Amino acid sequence: MPSEDNRPTAPSPLPYTDTKPVGSADFYFAINATFRFLLTRLGREGWVRYLEEMGRAYHAPANRRWREGRLPAVASYWRTFFAAEPGSDVEVVEQPDRVEVRVRVCPAIRHLRAGGREIVPEFCQHCYHLGRARAEAAGMIMRLAGGNGACCHTYAEPEAALPPQDPAAITTVPA
Repeated sequence: MPSEDNRPTAPSPLPYTDTKPVGSADFYFAINATFRFLLTRLGREGWVRYLEEMGRAYHAPANRRWREGRLPAVASYWRTFFAAEPGSDVEVVEQPDRVEVRVRVCPAIRHLRAGGREIVPEFCQHCYHLGRARAEAAGMIMRLAGGNGACCHTYAEPEAALPPQDPAAITTVPA
């Protein structure tokens, strides 16, 4: 895709094309409502399968970039992603065997609270199920700690030998 002055630009690390510099925060309302619907209709296991399939299929182009570019590609993706998320406060830290995405202010939780929405208690778990499926598709591992507005996603090479994911490390959102 050329720039405004017709010079070629590098492809975006994101799996989609978007012409606006920042996303619409109202999308978080739709995500929360969709999760509520899926959890009610499909149950927790069906919701997890939905997220895993989305992680593998929808995100396949970015997952391929992660597989090819390894951790630098993961870091580039998350920096680009959160730069377009309204209200986020995130630091992406690259280490030799992992990338930590330190979310100080989750834009989704922040917007849902500001809008007075009842947040699905499992909301923060979606980042783990989606992220784990994506990491596995790229030959990596993913862990998540925290939630309810602040968390840390860790994407790592298998040799980093991270401990298994502790489900209790993912905070639920209180009603």
